[in-house]
Amino acid sequence: MSAGASGTEERPQRRRWRRRLLVTVATLAVLAGVGAGALDRFDKRHPPTLEPAGRPSVMVVDRNDALLRPFTTEAGRWRLPVAVEDVDPRYLKLLMAYEDGRFRDHIGVDPLAMVRAAWQALTTGGIVSGGSTLTMQTARLLDDRHERTLSRKLTEMIHAVQLERRLNKDEILERYLALAPFGGNLEGVRAASLAYFGREPNRLTLGQAALLVALPQAPESRRPDRHPEAARAARDRVLDRVAGTGAITQEEAEAAKHERMPTARRPVPMHAPHLARRLLAADPDTLVHRTTIDVRLQSQLEELARDWTRQLGPYLSAAILVVDHETGEILADVGSADFLSVPRQGHIDMTRAVRSPGSTLKPFIYGLAFEAGLANPETLIEDRPTRFGDYRPENFDDIFHGTVTIREALARSLNVPAVAVLDAIGANRLAVRLRDAGVTLKLPRIEAPSLAIGLGGVGLTLEGLAHLYVALARGGEPIAISAGQSPGGAGDAEPTAGAALFDARAAWQVADILAETAPPENARGGRIAYKTGTSYGYRDAWSVGFDGRYVVAVWVGRPDSAPVPGLTGLSAAAPLLFDSFARIAPWPTPLPGAPAGTLIASTGDLPEPLRRFRNPRAPDVEPGRTPLSISYPPDGATVAISAPGGERQPLSVKVDGSADRLVWLVDGRPVSVPPYRRSTAIPVAHSGAVRITVLDGTGGASDSVTVFVE
Repeated sequence: MSAGASGTEERPQRRRWRRRLLVTVATLAVLAGVGAGALDRFDKRHPPTLEPAGRPSVMVVDRNDALLRPFTTEAGRWRLPVAVEDVDPRYLKLLMAYEDGRFRDHIGVDPLAMVRAAWQALTTGGIVSGGSTLTMQTARLLDDRHERTLSRKLTEMIHAVQLERRLNKDEILERYLALAPFGGNLEGVRAASLAYFGREPNRLTLGQAALLVALPQAPESRRPDRHPEAARAARDRVLDRVAGTGAITQEEAEAAKHERMPTARRPVPMHAPHLARRLLAADPDTLVHRTTIDVRLQSQLEELARDWTRQLGPYLSAAILVVDHETGEILADVGSADFLSVPRQGHIDMTRAVRSPGSTLKPFIYGLAFEAGLANPETLIEDRPTRFGDYRPENFDDIFHGTVTIREALARSLNVPAVAVLDAIGANRLAVRLRDAGVTLKLPRIEAPSLAIGLGGVGLTLEGLAHLYVALARGGEPIAISAGQSPGGAGDAEPTAGAALFDARAAWQVADILAETAPPENARGGRIAYKTGTSYGYRDAWSVGFDGRYVVAVWVGRPDSAPVPGLTGLSAAAPLLFDSFARIAPWPTPLPGAPAGTLIASTGDLPEPLRRFRNPRAPDVEPGRTPLSISYPPDGATVAISAPGGERQPLSVKVDGSADRLVWLVDGRPVSVPPYRRSTAIPVAHSGAVRITVLDGTGGASDSVTVFVE
């Protein structure tokens, strides 16, 4: 290309910049000439825009205002407000050195900068530095109009002066920090810092600060996730120019140029997503929802739940609640193992899903019995096959242990003793006491509480269970638990404080038993009072416990309620409980001592009525012995005993109860059966109705059934 041609191209550019220089000078002259009075009149008639259009992102923050989860604006943008003091001073230093060196001194327009920029453009034929101040850029962002016309530039200058009359420098700077574009749907330095560096902007490296200064000038063409080389070049130009002003040394600039350039956007924080969703739904007008959550603990337990369920299987989820039982504040709320996982149905909040609690309500059965004076932890009770009307509970391992103490019965989670005690205090009494304490129990429609609720025959949420154990840890006195500090709390259906579960002595006795329960294999020691539970069909695994300060409640299972063979509270939930406690503190907080007046004695030293459990609702049963009952065949059953070819087989029978010697009758006639056999086969001579009777050898008990033999 010839020199003449080059000169021909340069002349139109120089003419354009001469016009801009003339307009700039004219504008400055106008601003200087209108005077304060004219400016006041114009200001009143045409006030500037002080706030951006649309709402910023709704934010959910932890107890120390750390970000848990933000939500995009209605336009789908990340716009996170930020205060000047929350931004790294090094970034602000670079920003002002590069964009507006006299920001703290000018009135919104910097005449020297504009003249310098115009002169540099005239003499070099291109843009060397801009004349736009940070206040002018803020005015443009507030107006949300980005035309590059002379009239628009004049409007920005006027609005900048107006902003300076209404806002202080930090207020102007905060609006710039919140609205500056950084590529894609990122608005503001906080959103950009989280997206590109995975950190808040309060602590940035020099290279990171320089990149954030460079991006708003051309946010799309310099996006590091799409154009990393362009972003690197823009960052380095910022470093060189700022070094030229003396704000940083050239050595610092060169070192910052070697920092790694981010090449992908990081996900925004999404801690406690289920809780955040509830808060937004309950109070959509609040911009900042403050919670009691501890983001450090929350993030650790979320990671723990993910890692643990990956070991258990692809469809399992987990939920964890941590409550400070002194205050009722929820410190961690993990609603699922992975919020975004489709196989694990992570969007379902399992802290509020109604499930069968398994054996986790047994401590409250015994607590009521201790309070009523029916039993003591060292009271003897029978663990033998027993029928309670039509209900015949069995132990989880199908093994009965004979005579045990109530301490042992609760520690081993034996079913028959728990049901026997519940039968004595009344299932309805237990249900009413739990409801009065502030927890909602789910029962089938038009069905009264039955003995089955003691073994999980009731619906309860993990949050409700945590509420009950908070009361137990507090000596029987409930307190409302919540994760929300803002008006509206943490959404609907929270447990309320309610009435006392039982007295402090009974609560301590229950806690003392639970604290002696052996921890799961490989778990860290320490006195944690805890209980496990497994729902019918291996659908839910539970573990909930407490020390002197915290309650932790854990659920593991499939959100769709599908059974998981082998899933138990001890194997699947208890290790997660103990790992959660280990992340709260190195060692558990000691449990309190016994309240005054608590009866602590061995079985032999107990008062006579407390040495052996007696059910006042069944006085005809000898203490320590269970009623005699035929468990098979059931009354009214039809049983086929004819083998192929017409040969008749003996009828299988089974008996439960405490009798030692048994006598069997068929239609009133004795049959020869060994007297100590609990399961046997007896001959039946005819078809049709047959009456089977079993007698205690002492004549003190009996049971009969009528069956139809084919």
